[in-house]
Amino acid sequence: MAANDPRPGDVLARVAAVIETRKGADPAGSYVASLLASGEDRVLKKIGEEATETVLAAKEGDKIHLVAEVADLWFHCLVLLARHDLGPDDVLRELARREGVSGHAEKASR
Repeated sequence: MAANDPRPGDVLARVAAVIETRKGADPAGSYVASLLASGEDRVLKKIGEEATETVLAAKEGDKIHLVAEVADLWFHCLVLLARHDLGPDDVLRELARREGVSGHAEKASR
């Protein structure tokens, strides 16, 4: 993945594709495989940790640290989605569905 990719949004799809290939890998050789083999609670715990680290980075006001923590959070969310046979396109479709709808109205519709 090139840092100067003219379409950085494609990175989510590429990372999700790599995660998908790692689902069946040997846990000894793959972080994703080891995380998935540890069960859903472990994945959820990682998301909670990364979310907390994201909040702390935002409170520090360090933009570089904040971006790094959000990247960690997104990565672990992609792992969770893959565990449920979902991917970034599923989330993007949901965001598109909500586009242009007031946040209050969208929440009331749930």
